[in-house]
Amino acid sequence: MKVRIAGYKKHSMVNGPGVRFVLFLQGCPHHCRGCQNPDTWDPAGGQEAETERLIELIARTRYLDGITLSGGDPLCQPAAAAQIAQAARQAGLSVWCYTGWTLEQVLAGEAGPAARDRLLPLVDVLVDGPFEEEKLSDACIWRGSTGQRLIDVKASLAAGHACLADPDAL
Repeated sequence: MKVRIAGYKKHSMVNGPGVRFVLFLQGCPHHCRGCQNPDTWDPAGGQEAETERLIELIARTRYLDGITLSGGDPLCQPAAAAQIAQAARQAGLSVWCYTGWTLEQVLAGEAGPAARDRLLPLVDVLVDGPFEEEKLSDACIWRGSTGQRLIDVKASLAAGHACLADPDAL
């Protein structure tokens, strides 16, 4: 399957706990003021890649604890992101996903049914909500602004509402 990416980082320790492979997917409708990756906004930008090749690259990358889907917004390419997330989970890696939509918006289908039904169930932690420059804080672990949340997706889907993840337990 084809996917548009802005790039990747094989080893990151700032996009979730442990050592993570970060994949920056192309395309974002949110256009947050102060975004650190505005070059990822254009859905036609970046470069085309094959999900199978990315999955192989992740599998060959040593010392990983998980993957992080970032961007842009991964929910704009839910089928490709889900394929990558499924392979990561099968390899025993945790899956984090950053999105400008809130969990409530995703559950309501605002990001599309594939984002809600295919990708979301494969995510361990969803960092949700738009980046808000006026709420920028160095105190936010794994988030850029205080309005963003760390969501425990499994617990949230079971409860039917957002359940915050405990950063100290991750």
